[in-house]
Amino acid sequence: MSTQPAYVAPNKTDASRPLTFAQHDFGAAAYDTFGCSVLYNGEYALRDSDETKTPSSASLGTDYRKHIAAPWAAIRNFPGPAQLSWRSKDGSAHEATIDIPGLFEDRVIRHNVPSAELAGSGVIAEDPEILVEVNDRTVNVYMRAMVHTRELQIPGNKHSDFRNDPVLVFSHTY
Repeated sequence: MSTQPAYVAPNKTDASRPLTFAQHDFGAAAYDTFGCSVLYNGEYALRDSDETKTPSSASLGTDYRKHIAAPWAAIRNFPGPAQLSWRSKDGSAHEATIDIPGLFEDRVIRHNVPSAELAGSGVIAEDPEILVEVNDRTVNVYMRAMVHTRELQIPGNKHSDFRNDPVLVFSHTY
């Protein structure tokens, strides 16, 4: 018997209803930690050695989150929670279980595009990325989705008809 979750068709084309998703990409990044590991869907999205100290997010600039990648693609909703373990920069050990299915139970794509600016036809939103950030003692979970817009976001750049802002969904400091 399959343990794969049942497929539920998403809404990616009708802006009059919430945009939803049936699968997602996943990624994780760590800052100011030692030995951080993030296990999701039976795979380590991140697995640093116990002595590896990650750089601080401040050292990477204010827009560091736009560089967090989600290389684990097309994961059907939802295989289960994410298991995290790490040491914060002061050396304290932490473990956390992040209820990814619970955070996204409604399957709604989180985005910051006003409804009046959504594309008028075609696919409005692509499958989202779920991103876990471990930053010293704080765990943040973001959703980032390519959401197509009516207007170019960079005038003159025909490839800028979308936004993909990371949207904070969960945050907890340990």
